[in-house]
Amino acid sequence: MAWVYILIGGLLEIGFTTCMRYVDGFKNIPWTLAFLVCIVGSMLFLEAATKSIPIGTAYAVWTGIGALGTVVVGMAFFGEPASLLRGALVLALVGSIAGLKLTSGH
Repeated sequence: MAWVYILIGGLLEIGFTTCMRYVDGFKNIPWTLAFLVCIVGSMLFLEAATKSIPIGTAYAVWTGIGALGTVVVGMAFFGEPASLLRGALVLALVGSIAGLKLTSGH
């Protein structure tokens, strides 16, 4: 179940990083509330996962999911560059996340 918590926390991290684009100095209340819900939820799921997954592994996977998702959201919705090199680096990140899970012993 801890790996599900990491996944949910990572998805919520994608949510709060995406919301940051719209909070406008925390003056845009709906986006600020969404940001706060996502960041608190993300941290709660990360904390729950660390009860059975080593903290270093949990944190690396959590940030990896968030980074991967944020890059994909940026390329898909915000016109960020989508080059072959960026694609290869994203695949390397996915491989690193999978490798950490496989070698965690859990």
